[in-house]
Amino acid sequence: MKKEITLKTLLEAGAHFGHQSQRWDPRIADFLYGAKDGVHVFDLAKTKKGLEETAQALKEIAASGGKIVFVGTKRQAQEIIKEEAQRAGMPYVKQRWLGGTITNWEQIKKRIDRLIRMKEEKERGEYKRYTKKEQVLIDRDITRLERFFEGLIDLKEIPQALFVVDIKREVAAVKEAQMKKIPVAAIVDSNCDPTLITHIIPANDDAIGSLKVIVSFVADYVREGREAWEKKQEIIKTKEEKHENKND
Repeated sequence: MKKEITLKTLLEAGAHFGHQSQRWDPRIADFLYGAKDGVHVFDLAKTKKGLEETAQALKEIAASGGKIVFVGTKRQAQEIIKEEAQRAGMPYVKQRWLGGTITNWEQIKKRIDRLIRMKEEKERGEYKRYTKKEQVLIDRDITRLERFFEGLIDLKEIPQALFVVDIKREVAAVKEAQMKKIPVAAIVDSNCDPTLITHIIPANDDAIGSLKVIVSFVADYVREGREAWEKKQEIIKTKEEKHENKND
């Protein structure tokens, strides 16, 4: 069941606090309420509207079977991104965004497939044929690849959307998505350019409380969309099986 979001919840989470006013991007002006003590303050009515519209848009993508990569590599966002993406059944990037993840997907996919293959071979005990030194090197390789690709293992093709925390930090991901015309949903703070983003959530992208409330709300919608798609696939499969049984 989806949660409701209230202005009080956003306020208590600190979602209204932007950056110091001298650090702002003028293109964010339409989403601001004003400034207090030298810090920009978001209009939470617009934050709420942007959050609800973004969550609905991503839900529709998930309901059509699309994959949405959750991206957040800053320290305070990493575990939130991982936890909520997993709950929504979506891939994620919580370490560094590797250049080419979208624009050179075929090569990235080869590295992911290599990681999967190495882990499967290890689980089957096939590494026993290697020397101890070779096994150590293989384990190091697995650890290195897992660091970058643990959240992308189930991604089979270029994603249908990105959901980004901190578009300044994740500018490489945003640019790659733009090059491939992939929609980007994002939390956009007062020091960021909202014109780069398809679905804008104007809010604080640093405070843990703000990140948790916003990412969790989006994940609720995405999960609901994903579950609707899975249910639809089950119905289709059941109908196909019944049709095959009739023909037997």
